[in-house]
Order: sequence, then structure tokens, then C-alpha cells
Amino acid sequence: MADPSNDPAPPPTLPDAWDTRGGVPLDGVLERHNVSPLLLAFFPVVAFIIFFLISNFASVGLLLWEGVDFTGGMADFETLIQEHARSLILANTAGQVLGLALPALLLAWLHSSRWGAFLRFRAPDARLLAFAILGWMALLPVVSWVGELNQLLPMPEAVELWDAQQMALVEQVLLGDLTIAFSLVMLAVTPALCEEILFRGYAQRQAERGMGVAAGILFSGIVFGLFHLRLTQLLPLTLLGIFLAYVAWRTGSLWVPIVIHFLNNGYAVMIGMWARGQEDVSLRSIEQVPIPWYLVLAGAVFFGIVTLAMEHRARSLVREDDVGEDTPSADQPKRS
Repeated sequence: MADPSNDPAPPPTLPDAWDTRGGVPLDGVLERHNVSPLLLAFFPVVAFIIFFLISNFASVGLLLWEGVDFTGGMADFETLIQEHARSLILANTAGQVLGLALPALLLAWLHSSRWGAFLRFRAPDARLLAFAILGWMALLPVVSWVGELNQLLPMPEAVELWDAQQMALVEQVLLGDLTIAFSLVMLAVTPALCEEILFRGYAQRQAERGMGVAAGILFSGIVFGLFHLRLTQLLPLTLLGIFLAYVAWRTGSLWVPIVIHFLNNGYAVMIGMWARGQEDVSLRSIEQVPIPWYLVLAGAVFFGIVTLAMEHRARSLVREDDVGEDTPSADQPKRS
């Protein structure tokens, strides 16, 4: 009879209160080689480089296919935006899928045979999802107000030029003749999936392992804000990123920040489509509309109420031990 003492030891598990099996197995090659989670939390830096290279190569390839002549040097960027916005957005989408999402999925698989659970791909509790959406709605005026504060900060001319080019491309897509379905897929669906898989799915999980939950949430939000390279919108993007990171952890589901990210970008797309039919209206002018202080205050108060309700609901489904790590409850999370 085989000696049980000779059986291989089971792999370590990643504690996760929302996992119905009691924890995510850390049985991948990266875990066997003890690669530092804190080091891998900075993978978005590498992902950005991959994204940048793929999107730029794809842009050049598509523009050459469409007959753009680069023999005399780089074509005028404004002209390219006006005449080839669809191709530039398609190239950006290719960069997001191949440079952000796929590498993060591969890395998750190299950590765990249950890579989906590692990334928190699980159905959310319906009430927590509803609370998270309400929280996002309450946060909108606060995010806009923080954006106004960001605009007051002095910025180098090169930063303002880069930001203007970014806005010009998005504005051309939203105010041009592209269909609403195309705009939603390119500007809302794709970023919601790809960016959340990278930032809230992979980077945040690794940051939580290396720094703790609170620091991991802050880290994910800050890196998300920096990733967009829009220093004129760094503060509101970081605030939104921190909220997305919080709901990913608090609900135990990556689908929650994906849904909110989609709603946030989809809301911007719909505003842009509305502006298409208006005279003397631009996305930048909409972005700079001042938010009344009472809306900001009301949003902050309502956000606090919704957050407390979300905390109460989450704590009724799972419990946390003294050191703040998620652990399964006695009657493994109930859902309704």
C-alpha cells in the first residue's frame, strides 16, 4: 500500500472569501518559481509598451493599406484623424486586446489552473452590482469636480498638446459619421473588458498579495490613471480607478468593474452622439462645463450612503478575519 507521506503536498491557495471552493490554487509555473507578486503588480508598465507598439504598427499598416503616403515623412496628425479615424481606433483596439488583455490572461494561467477565479471572473451578487452602479452614478459629479481641479494645475505645453490630440481622435469618432454600434464597441466594450482584466483582474490581485488590500486598491487606481497618459485628467481617472478597484474587491467579481467601466464610457459615447447634432458643441466644451457645488455635495453624500449599504450587504455574505484577509464564511457565501 502506498505511503501517504510520499504524496506530493497540495499547492498553496490564495485566500478568497468569494471562492466557493475555499481558495484559488496557486499551482502555476510562476508560483512554483516564487516570482514576486509585488514585482508582477507592475506588469501594466510592460503591457503599456506592448500596447503602444502593437497599436502603432497596426495604425501604420492600416494607413498604408488605405493609401496614405509616408514617403515624404509623417502625415499631418489632424488630417489623419479626420480622414482615417476608423482605422486609428481599430488599431487602438488591436493594441488593447493583444497588448493588455491577452498577456494578463496568460499570466493568470501561469499562476493558477483556475485562472478565471484568480482574476475574479465570477457572477456577482445582484444587489452588490446594483449598489456599485448607484455608487458610480453618485460619484459622477464628484469625478467631474475633481476634473475641474485638475484643469487648474499648470501643465507643460507638450502635455496639453498630447491631450488635445487624444481628445481630437475621440471627438472625431463620436462626432463623425461612424455608427453608434461601432463607437460603443470600440470605445466602451473593448476598454471595459481589456483594461479591467489587466488592472482590476491581474495587477490589483498581485498588488493585494504584495501590499495588502487597501494599498492594492490604491495602487490599481493610480496605475490606471497614469496609464491613460492624460495628465490633464489624471486626478479624475485615478479616482474612478480607485472606485473600480474597490468594487472589484468588495463584490468579489471582476464583472462589476467591467459593467461600470462600460457604463462610464458608454455614457461618454452617448453624450458625444448627442453633441453630434448640436451646433458649436465639442467634447472639450462639455468636459469643461462647471459642476454646481450642491450636486457635488449631494453626490458625495449619496455615494457614502450607497457604500455603507454595499459594505453591509457584502459583510452579510462573507466575513473578514482580524488581519483583513478575506476568508470563507462558515456557510460558504450565500447569494440571493
